[in-house]
Amino acid sequence: MKSIHKDIAIIAVSGGMDSCVTAAIAAMEYDLAFAHFNYGQRTQARELKAFNDIADHYKVRHRLVIDFTHFAQIGGSSLTDRNIEVEKADLSKKDIPSSYVPFRNANILSACVSWAEVLGARAVFIGAVYEDATGYPDCRPEFYEAYERMADIGTKPDTKIKIITPIIHMNKSDIVKKGDELNAPLYLTWSCYRNEEKACGVCDSCAYRLRGFAAAGIEDPIPYDVRPDYTVNN
Repeated sequence: MKSIHKDIAIIAVSGGMDSCVTAAIAAMEYDLAFAHFNYGQRTQARELKAFNDIADHYKVRHRLVIDFTHFAQIGGSSLTDRNIEVEKADLSKKDIPSSYVPFRNANILSACVSWAEVLGARAVFIGAVYEDATGYPDCRPEFYEAYERMADIGTKPDTKIKIITPIIHMNKSDIVKKGDELNAPLYLTWSCYRNEEKACGVCDSCAYRLRGFAAAGIEDPIPYDVRPDYTVNN
């Protein structure tokens, strides 16, 4: 039987749940190339392990790990500046949290589009979620629509790269359910902003993740120091 050729897609894979499910969705249609970014985040080593574990799971041949050391130099985020405390979760808060890394996703997309042009990839996938957009302005749908237009203008005339955000309108429980449906290896992922051995359970990322799993009625498979009940905030 003749094999079906798939176009290549670049997937920005942090190692977290959202990017893992995004990769699972992309895998249904594309040949995967994974990009990961070390930008001085507190859990950089653990995220890199998760990235490689997920890449191994999907047998990804094309892998690119980029050091974005300029983010640590710029600072301004509790993820990259250890003088700024990682806040405890407040899921009702609408302000931009200290964990926001200024304009990070634009930098990530820039590198992904560059690599896509070299590989001849037809798409860049990123696991942005609009639910996070109140805190993270670079998670809004209009940002990605604008970025795709910019990339089209700034690349070679025969380069056509789609920016795809397949989970952007899902909430965390929807993402967990989609991951379960697609057999995404959520047990390999890491979301905690603070710890690398056991997830803290109290940072924003842990809280959203735990609430998502609880609402989906599925047990979160990764280890935690504590597992607070965040369902009261649904």
